[in-house]
Amino acid sequence: MIERKSTHILSSYFAPRGAHRMYALGQQLAQLYLSPTDKLIGIIGEAGSGKSALIRGMFPGLELTNDDNGVYVRPLPLLEMDQGFAFFSPHTYHLDIRFENGFTQMNVLADAISEALDKGRRVVVEHFDLIYPLLGHNANLLLGVGEQVLIARPNIFGPEPDEIKETVYKTLPYRLMAHSAEDICEMFINEFDVNRCGHDDVRHGFALYFPDTCPTFDIKELEAKVQEIIRQDVPITYVDDAHISIGDNIQPCTGPRVHVPHTGLIQNFRLMDHFIYDRFKRRYLLVGCVGEKSDELLKKLDNRRQMPGWD
Repeated sequence: MIERKSTHILSSYFAPRGAHRMYALGQQLAQLYLSPTDKLIGIIGEAGSGKSALIRGMFPGLELTNDDNGVYVRPLPLLEMDQGFAFFSPHTYHLDIRFENGFTQMNVLADAISEALDKGRRVVVEHFDLIYPLLGHNANLLLGVGEQVLIARPNIFGPEPDEIKETVYKTLPYRLMAHSAEDICEMFINEFDVNRCGHDDVRHGFALYFPDTCPTFDIKELEAKVQEIIRQDVPITYVDDAHISIGDNIQPCTGPRVHVPHTGLIQNFRLMDHFIYDRFKRRYLLVGCVGEKSDELLKKLDNRRQMPGWD
């Protein structure tokens, strides 16, 4: 295990839909990659990408100073750290550089991080790319959240935070478009099938899976209905942790913050015109893609049907 961690450079995982799936991924990443000697953890990603859920999965019980419900911890615990190692002082601290920079100078934040590390504390830093130039050294473990979750153990040759940022910021729009299109699809799927379906991930898209029996709804009709909602350019807004609104419709959703703000931003939505059967898991897949190469991506995925184990 130690040897695998010491030789690890970069890994990539789909950034899943929904807080519970992101918690599970965070737990998995902690088990695979996090070492007790890792003191500086850098997190990179835009607002709404799922960074907080990933952190909660990796560090259960950690007090996040930028709570998703708008409750911010004041004063910042890292800046109030005791001079000595007090019995009840935390081992792990969290801060969001983008938010804290509105209250505290960057050099003060950098000094506080360095002081905590010198005292053997662990610091989890969101928007690590913003503070990196002032720290003078990279994180022990670096994570980026976009369409995929990238996890890196940098050495003197990189990867640099800006390299991770460039990748995840560029791909996040595909994830937002795909999740939005996925929820619009569920608006028009019959109650029986939508209640039994599960969610899976593909590049620049999504997969809805239906166990055991194939759905009977018409895929072309479903695609046309979704494209009409996209054409109407209706707003998509957060309602609560389990619901969004799409226009006037309230829709259940496990990832209510991971959407485009209005449907007109979903580009080139397409559905594969047939269900794919996965005989190993005994389920039927409905696959959708978004973006400028959606037709090409669907064609590549459909070629998998020719491989043993699908049809």
